[in-house]
Amino acid sequence: MITPASEASTALGWMSIACWMIVYSPQIYENYSLQSGEGLSVLFVVIWLIGDLTNLFGALMAGLLPTIIILAVYYTLCDIILFYQIFYYRWRRHQRHRLGIHHRHDVPPTESSRLLGDEETVVAPNKWQRLFLNRALLYCLGFAFIFAMGFGSVIVMRRHPAPPSPPVEIIEWKSQVLGYISAACYLGSRIPQIIKNAKTKCAGLSLALFVFCLCGNITYVLSIVVADPSRRHIVANAPWLAGSGLTLFLDFFVLYQFYHYRSEADQLDSDSESESLL
Repeated sequence: MITPASEASTALGWMSIACWMIVYSPQIYENYSLQSGEGLSVLFVVIWLIGDLTNLFGALMAGLLPTIIILAVYYTLCDIILFYQIFYYRWRRHQRHRLGIHHRHDVPPTESSRLLGDEETVVAPNKWQRLFLNRALLYCLGFAFIFAMGFGSVIVMRRHPAPPSPPVEIIEWKSQVLGYISAACYLGSRIPQIIKNAKTKCAGLSLALFVFCLCGNITYVLSIVVADPSRRHIVANAPWLAGSGLTLFLDFFVLYQFYHYRSEADQLDSDSESESLL
């Protein structure tokens, strides 16, 4: 039987999937445009990958919601792509240096780089306006896609009112241990990235990665809680709730880093302009 709670859980689950379908794309594109993955901490990606693998195995063993398993598979594939980019672009840079070929992207992003990474250091005001409008449009399209996935899942659910029986949740120590290891990895992965951001001022890192990461984690947690607020359901999903819920605080801190270093960069630009006028 379809209930408002099951509809809400399905919509939130698919909205979370939509967020995670989007979340990796800006960083993958950022790495491609810079021909470098140095904005990411290697340890961040490695720990994230370990967390996603344990998350996947734990979810399969516990027979959790299909959306949780789909997300775990997708996370793992995207982690592998990011990991590949980091070392592929390092290898390419090494090969160019060995052959004496220099490229404008051979210098890794530094604190003097623009925070969004894909613009030149000096950009005309009208070009900044175009860049802002383009990014605003991309964010609008991203959120439109997320809400469309949520509403679309409810429409499909209503048109096919005989959904399969929900999976039987098994609370046993193996899956729970894997789940908590996954949660610890998700939390721990943010630490090396935060440390790296303090050195690079978030250069080469995509802001959208963490914006949609926050949205994905929020909808992910809500999809689990709304599905069934019973104690058994919450206990069975506790490691996954902890992994996504607690990570939100660190992701907010990364957003603060973006804001702080961007304000710092704008102040430096303002001071430089003032000096040039004197």
